[in-house]
Amino acid sequence: MTAPNSPLTHFDAQGQAHMVDVGAKPATRRTAIATGRIEMQAATLALIASGSAKKGDVLGVARIAAIMAAKKTSELIPLCHPLALTRVAVEFELLAADNAVQCCATVETVGPTGVEMEALTAVQVGLLTIYDMCKAADKQMVMTGVRVLEKHGGKSGSFVA
Repeated sequence: MTAPNSPLTHFDAQGQAHMVDVGAKPATRRTAIATGRIEMQAATLALIASGSAKKGDVLGVARIAAIMAAKKTSELIPLCHPLALTRVAVEFELLAADNAVQCCATVETVGPTGVEMEALTAVQVGLLTIYDMCKAADKQMVMTGVRVLEKHGGKSGSFVA
């Protein structure tokens, strides 16, 4: 039982953390889109763009890592439900004017709970993978702006940032 009028559903009436019971909620189509970026030196961005980073295709590896992370979110975030994802799409955009790479992840499912955490996890791990693959060239990269852009489905309806 959640504390009356509390917006924090992961705590019971006694303030103890618990996994929210979604068993009685109807399965609906759920979508979440998250974004974030990693800022770097111009030379590092050039390595990524040219495909000449020592460890290989940075964005290709980061895309696979992001997709895998979305699928494993419930293993990383203690109170997340394991979900059968129906779609994970990850896109990267090179932002030359900002010396940055933008990541956008779209995650979908049909189920009783949303996929915001899966989309956020995909973005974070995608950016972390870029950092890992490029850290030999640039240890001062900064990940920033990770957030949910949109979420659709469920009782609370749609949210667009």
